Amino acid sequence: MNIDYNGLIQQYGYFAILLGTFLEGETILILGGVAAHLGSLDLSLVILTAFLGSSAGDQLYYFIGRWKGQRLLNHFPRWVGSAQKVFRLLERHKNVVILSFRFFYGLRNVTPFALGISRVETSRFVALNLIGAALWAVSFAIIGFLIGEAHERILGRGYGAVLLGVLVALFSAAWLARRWLAGRKAARNSDPEE
Repeated sequence: MNIDYNGLIQQYGYFAILLGTFLEGETILILGGVAAHLGSLDLSLVILTAFLGSSAGDQLYYFIGRWKGQRLLNHFPRWVGSAQKVFRLLERHKNVVILSFRFFYGLRNVTPFALGISRVETSRFVALNLIGAALWAVSFAIIGFLIGEAHERILGRGYGAVLLGVLVALFSAAWLARRWLAGRKAARNSDPEE
């Protein structure tokens, strides 16, 4: 069975980037940058798609925070610690937080939600969020593109599918490890005997 990976990437790549960046994103955007270097996707469209997905997702989380934020925090107490970090940062660096939260692992999804709860002005959030989304999309897409270029310089052409496979495996393993560690931490925190 011979799978045409390049055809799959060309057919579904932009949709995967849009969906992945809407939900979270660094991994899929780096892979999109690599695919752009390999010629399967266009780098400018990878950046545009990531910008649209990221900014739309964050706008949604912000408005959910404004609408039902405190009720959701009460319902999901494990979010409270991260939201409290964001609230503390907002006291001193509101604009910087809005511009840069995508670049800090673990704060990407909770920050726009917390910004909605904190009643940051909608116009301020929208403007700074769009700028931040653009900076983030360009940065991570170019990182992926440069990874593809470095890979090609070291191994030569023809190993693009191997690189994508290795990156998917590494990112998947990291994601699974984080989930496992978070589950262990939650279990330790809920164990009454400790």
